[in-house]
Amino acid sequence: MRIIDVKEVTTNIKEMCIEANHFLARDMDHAMKRAAEEEKAPLGRQILSQLQENLRIAGEDMIPICQDTGMAVIFLEIGQDVHFEGGLLEDAVNEGVRQGYTEGFLRKSVVGDPLLRENTKDNTPAIIHYEVVEGDKLTITVAPKGFGSENMSRIFMLKPADGIEGVKNAILTAVKDAGPNACPPMVVGVGIGGTFEKCALMAKKALTRPIDMRSTIPYVREMEEELLQKINGLGIGPGGLGGTTTALAVNINTYPTHIAGLPVAINICCHVNRHAVRTI
Repeated sequence: MRIIDVKEVTTNIKEMCIEANHFLARDMDHAMKRAAEEEKAPLGRQILSQLQENLRIAGEDMIPICQDTGMAVIFLEIGQDVHFEGGLLEDAVNEGVRQGYTEGFLRKSVVGDPLLRENTKDNTPAIIHYEVVEGDKLTITVAPKGFGSENMSRIFMLKPADGIEGVKNAILTAVKDAGPNACPPMVVGVGIGGTFEKCALMAKKALTRPIDMRSTIPYVREMEEELLQKINGLGIGPGGLGGTTTALAVNINTYPTHIAGLPVAINICCHVNRHAVRTI
């Protein structure tokens, strides 16, 4: 049994909130630079160049890479041999978010009630997802999610007879409907299978997968590659102003499902696709 003081969790999450909002993850940085080199449309290249300049200024001057610093989404992979002490884990996570957003001067975008709309003034509470895994370590993923792209999310409860072509059509429909609103070039997270809520969670988590890592399932990997090509053929382009780079990646997760269902969720993220990962 390994003991982790929850204060260590708070400190790491505080730092990760600030890190994720000021610096692109390494995989996203590489993908954006590659896109700028490969984009064929002159206006698309100009937009990608401007985005690169924005990212450079943000890093040098410690300015958030986007004015919407998002709602804090936290994934915790907890080794089953870990024991936490010093307080409640959920409280420690929210305290890390509170410190990160207040001390990091990040925009506070969370309202305490979805209808009364009063701002909580510290960007809490976070959205926390827990998973128990083997071992004695804790892996934390902090993924601030802006709502320009979050509002473009879709869930389709397809019929099994719709099959793989129905799934592809649902994903393309979601991207077409999103258009420029998701601040392309986008990353498209997809969850297929499970239940209504499971496919949505898979789609969200798919956004945190390294952008250059494809599915290990052969037919899913082929679908990721095919859909990326088709999405980039839509012509939406960087900033929605036309071009050959509408998406940087399509990441698909799958899970067993019921004989009567075929749930599909699409969670799109903008060109920054913020995420920071640490293991303690």
